Amino acid sequence: MSNHSIIIAGELAVAEKQVIATIELLDDGATVPFISRYRKEMTGSLDEVQVAAIRDRFQQLRELDKRREAILKALTALDKLTPELESKINAATNIAAIEDIYLPYKPKRKTRASEARKKGLESLAFSILVQDQQDPKETAERFLNEELGVNSIDEALAGARDIIAELVNENVDARTSMRRYFQQHAVVKSTVIKGREEAGIKYKDYFDWTEPLKAAPSHRVLAMRRGENEEILKLETAPAEDGAIEILEKQFVKGNNAASAQVKLAILDGYKRLLGPAMETEVRGLSKETADEEAIRVFAENARQLLLAAPLGEKNVVAIDPGFRTGCKVVCLNKQGKLLENTTIYPHNGNRGVLEAAETLKRLCSEHEVDAIAIGNGTAGRETEVFVRGLGLEGTLVVMVNENGASIYSASEVAREEFPNHDITVRGAVSIGRRLMDPLAELVKIDPKSIGVGQYQHDVDQNKLQASLDDTVMSCVNAVGVELNTASKQVLAYVSGLGPQLAQNIVNYRNEHGAFKNRESLRKVPRLGDKAFEQAAGFLRIRNAEHALDSSAVHPERYALVGKMARDLNCSVAQLMKDPELRKQIKLQQYVNDEIGLPTLNDIMAELAKPGRDPREQFEVFSFTDGVNDISDLKVGMKLPGIVTNITNFGAFVDIGVHQDGLVHTSQISDKFVSNAADVVKVHQKVEVRVVEVDAARKRISLSMKMEAAPKPKQDHKKQDKSRKFVKPGAAVQQQSSGGQHQHKKPVKPQSGHKGGHKEKPLPDGDLQLKLEALKNLFK
Repeated sequence: MSNHSIIIAGELAVAEKQVIATIELLDDGATVPFISRYRKEMTGSLDEVQVAAIRDRFQQLRELDKRREAILKALTALDKLTPELESKINAATNIAAIEDIYLPYKPKRKTRASEARKKGLESLAFSILVQDQQDPKETAERFLNEELGVNSIDEALAGARDIIAELVNENVDARTSMRRYFQQHAVVKSTVIKGREEAGIKYKDYFDWTEPLKAAPSHRVLAMRRGENEEILKLETAPAEDGAIEILEKQFVKGNNAASAQVKLAILDGYKRLLGPAMETEVRGLSKETADEEAIRVFAENARQLLLAAPLGEKNVVAIDPGFRTGCKVVCLNKQGKLLENTTIYPHNGNRGVLEAAETLKRLCSEHEVDAIAIGNGTAGRETEVFVRGLGLEGTLVVMVNENGASIYSASEVAREEFPNHDITVRGAVSIGRRLMDPLAELVKIDPKSIGVGQYQHDVDQNKLQASLDDTVMSCVNAVGVELNTASKQVLAYVSGLGPQLAQNIVNYRNEHGAFKNRESLRKVPRLGDKAFEQAAGFLRIRNAEHALDSSAVHPERYALVGKMARDLNCSVAQLMKDPELRKQIKLQQYVNDEIGLPTLNDIMAELAKPGRDPREQFEVFSFTDGVNDISDLKVGMKLPGIVTNITNFGAFVDIGVHQDGLVHTSQISDKFVSNAADVVKVHQKVEVRVVEVDAARKRISLSMKMEAAPKPKQDHKKQDKSRKFVKPGAAVQQQSSGGQHQHKKPVKPQSGHKGGHKEKPLPDGDLQLKLEALKNLFK
């Protein structure tokens, strides 16, 4: 592990001892949340991201070791392993280098080179590679053999070239230089397959598209690959052929004679037939891997923000799953999210339906003392919101709720188990209501890929995506903490150290024996041993527990320490938690020892001050603009409130209440330059946007969050002096390129006879303030 720990420490810029301690904890069964929260002294206070990065990189290096061992074993079986070869394989630091070394010895199916070797032409190939003054044709004549199928000099030379081509392809140095060349200079070219233009209209932007592969953003790479998989687009990924051939000739061509000419022919054939396609496959795989990683990162971050959205809290809620013809499904939930009553109303089916729906909703709100009404934002959502707001239910919040994935939940085994006697429409309405009360507790029941916050999530490596999302959900659940006596088994399954089986065991024990009175009683749960208790206990909360600290994030292993703090101040732990003046008297340095340091002590003090604090933001009421319910209601220039629903590398999607999210392109997110939308906005953030463009036919809405440009002040040219200075627009310090990156430009000298573009604007000598104002307008 020592060599791996050195590599990881260098890559992540942390101390080697931090890496070693983290790997030991992971190997001992500790989880990422537990390590980052409760083992800060051991890891040097590494956070979850760093711990997870160490875990993932160490796993990669272990997989590399496994492949290395397999190749060494294979070479031994082939009797090809030499001390020099073994040394090279052990020194290789990545899978590509190991595979390159192994390639010449790897068992192959029949190739042109292998057929040429059977014909006895290998010696001729090596003779030509020497590239001395001998005539290759004269040498080839000696290899003519009708029995072996070598009937002419041209056939002999062709076979020799096939062998040389394979040698070039399998040469480690050649593959290394080609790999580097492809990575730096490969260009991806996308063209539409003839006859597929109409079927692939959504890929129109890529019907004739070319750009350097290393500059292509992840969403574009994945979009083009999806178009290729759907047989709409044809992709080619390669650098200029001349440059590749030049690199190979520098390595293999040693003269300028007839033999060298044969080598050049072999290099060209080997590149086109073997090495070029191999490098294209490899570089495409690498670009896909890079694009996957970025898409997964974006998805995971969006999912985190959605999961940690502000909860309304424990309130009596009426939830409505809207519909036109089939009616709106209505459910009543108590403060714990328990289903009390359900019905269907028809507020969009004529006057009678409106009157009956109004009477029903008013009765339900009165009988159940409803605090809030949650309305799904799908079909008929805005229309239902207008109806509900028109009822004049004073003191009752009306909130639109994103219902992405609600239908997935309602048809799931989880929902059928929870509501076996209700149909999917009732289950869907319950999910909408619970999302308002506690988004995290409800969304964990749904496959994260179905909550609508990713980009190309179905195109990326599904195993990596699932692993990343599992990490994200576990991180969110443990950051918030879980109420042991009310949490569902789906939430409990994500608690550090538990998993689905122990979560079910906890629920079963709770149902049989009643509520847990303290954390220690967790040990009575079947199959929940000391290790699981250690990993989970700190993240589980018990409201009104026998022990005051059971409602906090203080780990039971530190209860004795807090007890000592209380005894030193002649008070109880409960008094210590309630009285800030008592806590101010604690001198933390007195409690530092070999196992406990200031990081843990500071965490304990924070928990004593606010036990079990929810890190999520406070809930804020939000409503869309009245009268703007459909895309046809939009007008360019409208300013509207919206909620960010998804963030991608090219911008943010915003729900403005018209059943179709609009896109705020990255260039429109701020008046300042923005390279990443996630730096400015977050999922579920409330924003104000301006409608820039509406394409109703394609259901595309372009939005902007930029401030409107102020009108330029008119200059009074009558008051200007005859002596004038000129500023060329071309002398601007910065220009924004088509790629969105600012490029610095040198000032351009004025040229005579300039046509088109901006006119030169005179600046008066005498008025400095006017000059500055004019300069500002030029640079806007």
